[in-house]
Amino acid sequence: MIAGLDIKDIVELALLLIATGALSGFLAGVFGIGGGAILVPVFYECFRIAGVPLEVRMPLCIGTSLAVIIPTSIRSFQAHYKRGAVDMAILRVWWLPIVVGVVAGSVIARYAPERLFKIVFVCVAYSAAARLIFAREGWKLGDDLPKGPLMRAYGFCVGILSTLMGIGGGLFSNLLMTFYGRPIHQAVATSSALAVLISIPGALGYIYAGWPAAANYPAVAALQIPFALGYVSLIGAVLVMPMSLVTAPLGVRAAHAMSKRTLEVAFGCYLLIVGSRFVLSLVGGL
Repeated sequence: MIAGLDIKDIVELALLLIATGALSGFLAGVFGIGGGAILVPVFYECFRIAGVPLEVRMPLCIGTSLAVIIPTSIRSFQAHYKRGAVDMAILRVWWLPIVVGVVAGSVIARYAPERLFKIVFVCVAYSAAARLIFAREGWKLGDDLPKGPLMRAYGFCVGILSTLMGIGGGLFSNLLMTFYGRPIHQAVATSSALAVLISIPGALGYIYAGWPAAANYPAVAALQIPFALGYVSLIGAVLVMPMSLVTAPLGVRAAHAMSKRTLEVAFGCYLLIVGSRFVLSLVGGL
């Protein structure tokens, strides 16, 4: 027995996490999303099986997801940047508001109830799913992104919501950029760069936020060193990272080589499914 699990359970969980890493890396390249929308629901089920208490399960999923996104997003950004698809002007405007938003989200994560993380995930997942599935060319907020305070406010919102969801920010920045008429490939590429800005301070923030968890739950091995640092599961990160790094460049190639409409619809359906899973969790406490 290791961390309360027998060898068969450990092998099954390990294979699931490795496969999830491959899928999240590929989607990080295709959509510029960092892969967190894939990772958080899978981590949630794995940590449930591992006996992580409900009160800290969702923050542990989100912190681990942000840690995994660090190398994946860097790899994805490098591939997109080589193709000249990243809008560096947006990065120069958004980097500071996003970092401030990430810090604010990390502070909230230390004191917020577990339900808040699920509510944020469900609301954003459903809205993003609607945008992906029912997108129309006429759905626009303007002909180009705004200037000044509104643009910086958008950056702050991207940072804080991404931190509370455990994603790289691609869902939000993709939605914003396409609603303001930017090409989808440029939105995906720029989002991959934003994921780097969000995931590094976000993961550090969840280590800080979850530091008391080990002392509060001494019987839960999955929360103790060397299995975890705060709300970052080291085992989960180590199992997921390698395959995500391998498949992220493949996703970039797919994004630039084919129409993304079918993948957008498929990913929108996935978001509806996982969002509904957390609705059931909110209602039934699972």
